[in-house]
Amino acid sequence: MAAPVDDFVRIWFEQSGGLGTGVFPNFQAFIRHVSRQLSLEVPHDLLDRAADISISMTKRYVTAPRNGAIKVLSYLKTNGYRTGLITDCSPDVPDLWPETPFAPYFDVTVFSCIAGMNKADPRIFKVAIEKLGVKPRNCMYIADGMRNELANAQKLGMYAMQLQVSGEINDSPIREDWHGQTISSLQEILDFLK
Repeated sequence: MAAPVDDFVRIWFEQSGGLGTGVFPNFQAFIRHVSRQLSLEVPHDLLDRAADISISMTKRYVTAPRNGAIKVLSYLKTNGYRTGLITDCSPDVPDLWPETPFAPYFDVTVFSCIAGMNKADPRIFKVAIEKLGVKPRNCMYIADGMRNELANAQKLGMYAMQLQVSGEINDSPIREDWHGQTISSLQEILDFLK
């Protein structure tokens, strides 16, 4: 029996926060949960195959730098800026992190699945600020704008900017309605610092 695609996608997005906050220890547990919401019992081998697909997609996205990312991060590191990463992520991301080209450029990382909260919770920004040892007013927060992350960062006193890259999907059900500063490429960050 196949899952109704629309219902599967809806439930996946509605409840994926649990995957990113440690409620579900791995993709298999999350996929099993979504399937049960649809009254489907999925054999273990299919759960493993589905999880492998999710993990390989995660690996592809986590290890592939966005255009200009390494250049910008290198500039920040070379010029003495402290950098922090706050990411809503599944439990496989912290394991993959050391393999990524980004790892050497960040002073602090806050993974939602370890922190037990995602960017919808303003406390995750406080964790990053404390780890960085900086004041919010001295922080620039750049993100695509999911789960009210930009508004939450701004409320804490950070300067928040939305990265809106032409051609990327902008209709995610968890994307916030942001009316603040936007940039269309990471390179534009450097213009703000000069």
